[in-house]
Amino acid sequence: MDTTVSARGGRNEAERVAKGSATEGAARAGLCARGVIYLLVGVLALQIALGDGQRQADRGGALAELADKPFGAVLLWILGIGVVGMALWRLPEAVFGSVGPDGRKARKRLLAVVRCVFYATVAYSVIAFAAGSGGDGSGSSDKQSKDVTARVLELPGGQWIVAVAGAGIVVAGVWIGARAVMRSYRDKLNLGEMPRWARRTVDVTGVGGGAARGLVFAAAGAFAIRAAIDYDPDRAKGLDDTLRSFAGTPLGPALLGCVAAGLALFGVFSFVLARWRRV
Repeated sequence: MDTTVSARGGRNEAERVAKGSATEGAARAGLCARGVIYLLVGVLALQIALGDGQRQADRGGALAELADKPFGAVLLWILGIGVVGMALWRLPEAVFGSVGPDGRKARKRLLAVVRCVFYATVAYSVIAFAAGSGGDGSGSSDKQSKDVTARVLELPGGQWIVAVAGAGIVVAGVWIGARAVMRSYRDKLNLGEMPRWARRTVDVTGVGGGAARGLVFAAAGAFAIRAAIDYDPDRAKGLDDTLRSFAGTPLGPALLGCVAAGLALFGVFSFVLARWRRV
C-alpha cells in the first residue's frame, strides 16, 4: 500500500515539475512563434492576391521575409527557439495529459504526440534556416508535397494511402473550422481575467482565423485525394499552391485575399492565446 502511494506521489511530483513555469513559458513562447509564422504567411498571400507577391506564401517564404528585416538572423533564432518551446509544451501533454476533464484520454495524448513531432520538425527547419543550411526554408512546400506524394504512390497500395491521408486532412480541416466557428477555444482561456476588448479580439481572430485555417487544410487534403485518383503527384499541392488555387475560383483573387486575411488573423489569435490561454 505504502509503495503504491509512494509511486503515485512520485508520478504526481513528476507531472507537477513537467507542467511547471518552464513549460508554461515554453508554451507561450511557442504560441508567439506560431503567430509570427501565420501572420507572415497571411501577409505574403495577401500580396499575391493583390498581384504583388514575390515570395511563396508558406513557411519558407515567411522565413525568407523575416531574414530580410533588420537583425533578421537574430529574429530567426528567436523564432526557432520559440517553436522549440511549442514542441516542449506538447511533450508533457503526451506523457501526462492536457488541460481539461478529458485531457488524460488516449485520443488527447495521441494528438499531443502528433503536435509535438510536427512542431519539432518545424523547429528544425527554422533553426536550419537560421544557421544558413536551410536553403529557402527547408524547401518549397509545393515541391515537398509533390515529392512525398510521388514516393508514397510508388508503394504497394500507394494510391489508397495517399487517398486516406488526403481524406484525413480534409476531416482535420473541417474539424478545425467547425471548432473555430463554435468557439471551442474559449474552454481553454482565462475568460474571467480578460478585459472586454480582449474577449472581442479573441472571438474575431479565433473564428475568422480558425475558419480560414480549416479551409486551407481541407483544400490541401482535397488536392491529395485528386492526386491519388489520377495517380499524379503533381496534383498534390503545398501551402503556397493551395492558397494560389483560391485565386483560380470564380471568386478570383478576392477569395484568396479573404483567406489570406484569415491566416493573418490566426496569427493575431495565437498572440492572444499566448497571453490568456490556460497552460
